[in-house]
This record gives sequence, structure tokens and C-alpha cells, in this order.
Amino acid sequence: MTKRNRIFVGILFAYVVGVGGLLWQLVADIDPRYRESAEESMVETAHLLATVIEQRSPEGQIIVAGLRPVFDALYQRRFESDIFGFVKTQVEMRVTVVDVDGRVIFDSLDMHVGEDHSQWRDIHRALAGEYGARTSPDMDGKFSDSVMYVAVPVRTGGRIVGAVSVGKPIKTLGPFVRTAQRKTVLVGVTSVVAVLVLAVILSVWLVRPFGLVADFARYVRHQRSISPLRIGRRAIGAIRAAFDDMRDALAGRNYVADYVQTLTHELKSPLSAIRGAAELMQETGMPAADRARFAGNIERETQRIQELVDRMMELTALERRQHLDHTSPVALKQMLEELAASAEAAGAPRRVSVRVDAPQEAVVVGDAFLLRRAVSNLIDNALDFSPDGGTVSLGLAASRRSADITVRDQGPGLPAYADDKVFEKFFSLARPHSQRRSTGLGLAFVQEIAKLHGGRVSLRNAPGGGALATLALPRSGRHA
Repeated sequence: MTKRNRIFVGILFAYVVGVGGLLWQLVADIDPRYRESAEESMVETAHLLATVIEQRSPEGQIIVAGLRPVFDALYQRRFESDIFGFVKTQVEMRVTVVDVDGRVIFDSLDMHVGEDHSQWRDIHRALAGEYGARTSPDMDGKFSDSVMYVAVPVRTGGRIVGAVSVGKPIKTLGPFVRTAQRKTVLVGVTSVVAVLVLAVILSVWLVRPFGLVADFARYVRHQRSISPLRIGRRAIGAIRAAFDDMRDALAGRNYVADYVQTLTHELKSPLSAIRGAAELMQETGMPAADRARFAGNIERETQRIQELVDRMMELTALERRQHLDHTSPVALKQMLEELAASAEAAGAPRRVSVRVDAPQEAVVVGDAFLLRRAVSNLIDNALDFSPDGGTVSLGLAASRRSADITVRDQGPGLPAYADDKVFEKFFSLARPHSQRRSTGLGLAFVQEIAKLHGGRVSLRNAPGGGALATLALPRSGRHA
């Protein structure tokens, strides 16, 4: 093994040992944290019982006669409570009440009545007016069968007349502790494996430039004659290949991180709506109209998620393209007239008309399908923001170098804060007529298409009101 590989393996080993130590500490710390959480709820239960006893003992003598039937009925109750995968079927809490001398006058398990518990830590401190807690073996001295106890004083007339001790077997916390420990270990092991894979990939990526140098050296060594021009071209090609690999690796990593973050953020809202509607639909006795409304909400939000995923897949595929695969002359005026005819049907329900103002034809070389998609997205955007009875105007202005396609609506225009955000992924404004938002990927899709064609797209407020979108494409051909 080379020195470099030994160093690399040593670093990975140190990382694994460090993460292993951290996991060991975290796993060991889970059990105490669960006990602390359980103790907090036990304290509240103890104070609740102490208050009940105080209300029933106004003369200073503790009265516990009414507790026996309550706890007998409590222990006979059977139920099924699914608590994060653990099904609880019975009550396992135990309660002890002692008098001012520490003698047991009530035991929910009816096992220690009459015994002197004044020396137990929880009882002793409670009779002294302090908070007391302990953990003691339940039977045969087995620590695995230990019980947590907390005790609080019982007061009447301002003086302590006894104490209430509440106990909970530690074994009832076991399923939760083991589940939390398994999850912690799983997350830790997964992170270690992920880092190891990333380290291997990164090491290969970093070593690749040295491999290119070695390949180039071998190429030069095997040349029968030295040609500076040929060797120079080979060197430039090797450098370009290494640079492209490094650029693609960096861009890809940032791309994935950005998309994971933004997609997660955008999916939170529809998923929350679906979960809320599903939980409400599980309620019994819900009117049919409400059930149908919640089902409609689930369907709409599901469709929204599907549209978001489909748009993201399209945009991702478009962003990976470095150039247009197939190009042909595209007549823009004819394309606008066809798209306007198709858009009339979409605008009909709100009486929004679409008209074309293109006095002359203009031809560009590009992908006809992508250009139609780009202009169609701009038209759909304009229709969404147009008022009822409004007009969407499509324009075409040709110069010697470029052809500008314009789409103008008569809507409210862009707010000031949105000027520099409209082409950001997932940024969307509420539609005036429905107050709904789109996926926020349409304009980003148009921008990518414009870049592939060597053009640009802009969206700004038009003079006189409304918004004006301009798709500028390099010009090819002559005026028709």
C-alpha cells in the first residue's frame, strides 16, 4: 500500500472511530433522557393525587377510602393505545400513600399496607416538605425490574400530614428506548457509509487530473517523432477534459443540493394539506359534503405535487443539455398565430381574448418544439394574470440580428419586490382571479430554452399597466 493510500485509510479510520464514539455516547444517553421525561409526568400525577386527597381530608386526617375502588377499576381497564408503534394495553402505574410517620395507609397493589416506608428516600424527603425521587429494585434485587418513584407531601391546614408516592416500572420505557437507540445507530451507520462513499468518489475525482498527466506522459513517450503542434493539441485536450470533469462535478453537487432543498420546501405545503385532510376524513360521522370537499382537497394537492415533479423533471433534463440536438428554421409569425388560436379556448371561460400583432415574418434557427413550449408558457402566464374580459397581445419585432417575441397582459403587473425574482425556481405570485400559485418553474423553463438558443427572456411592467414578457432570439433568414 502506498503512503498516500495509508494516509487516506488512516483518515477514514479516525473518522469512523470518532463517529463510533459519538454514537456510543448518544445511545448511552438515550435511556437517562427518557427517564427524565417520564419523571416529569410522574411529578404532575403525584401532585394531582395529593390535591385530590387534600380535598377529601379537610380535618387533618388522611382519608383514602375512596381510592381502592378507583384503582381496582383502573387496573381492570383494557385498551389499545398505539404510541409510535408500541401498543399499550394496561395501566402499570402504582401509588402509595403514607401518613405523617411514614406508615403505608394505602397501596394501589395492596402489597405494603402497614409497612414503615419512612426511610425510603422519596418518602423521607416528601415528609420533610421537599421533592423526593428514587429508583429501587422491584423484586429479587434485579435492576432490570426496577421501579422509578417520586413523592410529594400531602398538606392540610398548612401542615404536612402524609405523602403520596407514584411509581412506574422502568421496563415500560424499554420499547421506546430501544426504538430510539436503533434509529440513532441506523442514522449514524448510514452517515458513515455515505461519507465513505463520498470520500472514495472525491478521491477518484481529485486523483483524475494526475491520471490525465500520466496518460499524457505515456502518449509523449510512445511518439516516434516529436511534433510540437500535435503534442500541444493533445495537452490542450487533456486540460480541457480535466476542467470539464471538475466543472461538471462541482455544478452537479451544487445542483443536487439546491434542488433537494427547494423541492423539500415546496412539497411541505401540499403534503401538510393532504395529511390534514386525511386525518379529518378518518373522523366518524363526518357529513358527506365535508368528506367530498376534503377528498377534493387531497386530489388537488396530489395533482399539484405531480405537476411539480413533472415540471422539475422537464427542467432538469433541459438544464443538462449543453446545446440543441436538432435545429431547423422556425417561422415565428406562423407559430404565434397557431399558439394564439390554441390559447383562445383556454381564455374563453373568463372571456380573455388573444390577438397577434406581427406585421412581418421572422425566421430563427432552433428547436421548434422547445420554442413553442417557451412561448406557450408565457401565454399561459399572461392568461392567468389577465382580468376577466381582458386581452393578451402577442407581438413580433424583427431586426437584422434578432427577433423579439412579446407577450403582454392587462393584469396588475409585477410588484416591486418581484422584479428580480420572477425567474427564480419555485417563485410564484398568486393569480388575481383564484389566489392560487403555480409551481414556479414555468419562467425558469422559458429562461433555459432562451439560453439554449443563445437568446434571453425578460419580464417587466408595461407602460400603461400590465406585464410585458420579451423573448429575444438570434435572427436567421430574411424578411418574408
